[in-house]
Order: sequence, then C-alpha cells, then structure tokens
Amino acid sequence: MIKSTKKTIVEEILFSSEAYKLKGYLHLPPSSCPPVVIGCHGLYSDKNSPKQIELANHCNQNNIAYFRFDHRGCGESNATFEMVTSLSARCMDLKAAVALMKARNDLGVQIALFGSSMGGTVCLAVARDIKAGAVATWAAPVRSNDLVPHQENRPHDTAFPFERNPFDITRELAGLRNTLVLHGDADEIVPISHAHEIHQRLKAPKKLVVLPQSDHRLSNPTDQKKFIHLVCDWFKTYLKLKTK
Repeated sequence: MIKSTKKTIVEEILFSSEAYKLKGYLHLPPSSCPPVVIGCHGLYSDKNSPKQIELANHCNQNNIAYFRFDHRGCGESNATFEMVTSLSARCMDLKAAVALMKARNDLGVQIALFGSSMGGTVCLAVARDIKAGAVATWAAPVRSNDLVPHQENRPHDTAFPFERNPFDITRELAGLRNTLVLHGDADEIVPISHAHEIHQRLKAPKKLVVLPQSDHRLSNPTDQKKFIHLVCDWFKTYLKLKTK
C-alpha cells in the first residue's frame, strides 16, 4: 500500500528477517535516488514512535528517505516478544532492512542509521558491518548489566529479556565514525555515563550532545524540536544529498 502527498510518498513494506515477518514504512521525498536513514525503535516501542515519525518527516524535507520498521515481536511484526528479543536478533532485523533498502533502484547508495535507546545500541553494533555513512543515537546503552529491570518502562507482565541474553557493545564501538550521540542528563533508565563512554570510544568525526534535564522519553517539547534539528543536520552533513 502506498500513500502519497504532493511532497512525499509513504510506502508500506512487508519483509522477512530469518523466519520472522516484519512490517515497515518507507517515507520517500520527491528527489531522485535520495540517501536513506533506517530507524530502530526502543526495546518496548515500535515503528510508530513519535520521534521516528517526526524525524521521517523532517528527513523528507531535506531530500532524505526514511525507513521505520517493527522488530520481531513488536508492533505489527509477528513472534512473541519474550521468546525472540536479544541484541543479536535485533541486529539481524536491521541487517535485513538494510539489504531491503540496498536492493531498491529508487534510493541512493548512502545509508544512515538512527536508533532510540535499545535501537541506538543496535545501530552502533551494526554500523561498521553495513558501512553506514552516518549514525545518530538517543539514550543508547553500552551494556545491559547497568540497566535495572524494574526501572524499565515496560508493558505489564513483559519480561526484561537481557537477564537471559546480556549484551555489551564495547568492541563494536572501536573505529566507528560520523556518529552523533544524544542523551538527557535526567535519563532515569540509561545512565548518562553510557553516552560519555560511547563518545570516548568513537573516532572523529563525532559529537556528543547532552540535553539538560531531559528524560529517557524526551518528553519536553522544546527538547524534541532541538533533537530533530540536531539529527537532521548531522545526516545532512555526512550524507551526499542532491538538490531539488
């Protein structure tokens, strides 16, 4: 199914990651063969995250396509969350999305990644393998053992999967470039120390932006607007864009 306006096209896409059926939406700007940003949602979120929809709209205004999708066990993608959720599984989902975008003849060769919270961890873990042109993250954890399960804002009776499948992406951060790290210093879920560690381990060009008094959900409207502009400007800087 394709929905369009005078300026953009939003295409519903069904695809597979291993044995799992996933669903996503590709936001296409009016420009020819634009670069594409692939977005990864947080642990208990889905493709309809307000941050991702707003970011998709702003990317389109800057001649950048945006693909948002549900990881396995989330949103409209099938499988039971507790049975399929792990860092490696989500990395496989992202790689499947990357392959899907690379196979299209209406997109350019440049791919960037955006991830919120756990989605940021997934993007950082995969970025070198897929040769991402740019990466931006919000509130991404480096490792799971610093996260307190009862602090996670999760649906009722939903398990915290990383007690069973812990992760640490320290090795994956080495040598990663063109990365924007965003975090709120009032984050109640992921300690601000994770943002500083990520930034310290990256190679230039890189940037760390800490939003004062901003929480994990980025609930302050002023911070939301600043976040959108920072991320879009980062992608505009490190992706090769065509003029209209």
